[in-house]
Amino acid sequence: MRLVRYIEAEGKPPVFAACTEEGQVVPLPQDGIQALIRQARSERVTPLEWVRKWMRTAPRLEASEEQLRLAVPLVAPEVWAAGVTYARSRDARNYEATGGKLDATTFYDKVYDAPRPELFLKSTAARTVGPEEEMLLRSDSNWQIPEPELGLVLDGDGAIVGYTAGNDLSCRDIEGENPLYLPQAKVWKRSCSLGPAIVLAESVEDPYRFELACRIYRGGALVSEGTASTGQLKRRFDELVAYLIRDNDTFDGNVLLTGTCIVPPNAFTLQNGDVVEIEIGGIGTLRNTMRSPTQNATQNATHDSERSASEFG
Repeated sequence: MRLVRYIEAEGKPPVFAACTEEGQVVPLPQDGIQALIRQARSERVTPLEWVRKWMRTAPRLEASEEQLRLAVPLVAPEVWAAGVTYARSRDARNYEATGGKLDATTFYDKVYDAPRPELFLKSTAARTVGPEEEMLLRSDSNWQIPEPELGLVLDGDGAIVGYTAGNDLSCRDIEGENPLYLPQAKVWKRSCSLGPAIVLAESVEDPYRFELACRIYRGGALVSEGTASTGQLKRRFDELVAYLIRDNDTFDGNVLLTGTCIVPPNAFTLQNGDVVEIEIGGIGTLRNTMRSPTQNATQNATHDSERSASEFG
């Protein structure tokens, strides 16, 4: 089951809806995944059971899913991320930290093999964008890349409610200069995107068989492409979640990004106007355009103000 939020009219909050396999759209009475989690919990049913019950008698939207203008599928209180969960990510981090010594061993090897995973706070609701929205490149970095990742949508107890796609925009030069710079290499305005949909966990037969693809276009031409599978993960999802919720305040609708296995060539860096597509089978394609801080500054400021007013009170 796929859940989306779509923009029905400018200036109004997005509408939360379920999408059938045939592309039909059924608006839901809840205003988001958090409300759905609370409703299902109060009725002692699963989110999927609640949605299926509602869809038996609820009217369908006249428009199909393809015709909708989609918003970020959930307003996540916090977006966390896991690092060095794939061998490819470990190798890329080693390259950054050693100035290109491909055979070097660093602390990234240690965290790859350690019982404790690397976890960090990636974003908040106000910093996160959705499908077709612009992401912002950092002004003090010369080596920036997208990181396509499967995101776990969690309830307040740490149970996996669903899955979504995420783009963990990252600065390889800043992180490589010093690991203590990780927050600056990962967290800034509009550096995280989620979408285009949430697939409820109960409808996924095997979450370690998700196929991911990342395509980067410049001037309409494909300049980088890669594929991966969640089957290549070093760690299990329940392992990552267990460390995230340990001695921590957690909230319905938090998202945990599970790391990347797709890294562009070392000579590549994102530029203003690049378009990044992250596709995960069953979830859809998350598409965003990259903007430098000097481009469309007024437009971005207006957009963020509107998001704050309509979604975050």
